[in-house]
Amino acid sequence: MKKQNYYIKQISAIDTYAVRHPVLRAGKPITSCIFEGDDLETTMHFGIYDNDELVGVCSFLKNNNPKFPEFRQYQLRGMAVLKSQQGLGLGQELLKYCDTILKLEKTELIWCNAREVAVSFYKKNGYSPIGEPFNIKDIGPHFVMKKQLNPET
Repeated sequence: MKKQNYYIKQISAIDTYAVRHPVLRAGKPITSCIFEGDDLETTMHFGIYDNDELVGVCSFLKNNNPKFPEFRQYQLRGMAVLKSQQGLGLGQELLKYCDTILKLEKTELIWCNAREVAVSFYKKNGYSPIGEPFNIKDIGPHFVMKKQLNPET
């Protein structure tokens, strides 16, 4: 990845729709990009920019999954990079940046519901699949995945 053209910053929920919609909800109404919890004070949204164009997004909701005993959990949602920018390492850079932020928040565990097609991406970024796949209506098969964070490092 050529770092000089890219930068990451915290963004608003509504800003994420420009990438969520074409990547995760193509053909569906824009309202399908609004996730429960997007506007909570504890939710964080991040974007990666190529110059001034938003090309990738992810959101972290303070949401504990009862499958995991850790007290300080965040759920990763809406991870997306525009198709024209996929394969350049931008998603990986975005997750690394967010790991640093979440460690500062004393987060112990990040978990997500990963689309089947994204499982290998998450594995490369330190996430482990948990249990059997499950289906999300109108979207497809998903796996629960988790990543341990050590807030001390």
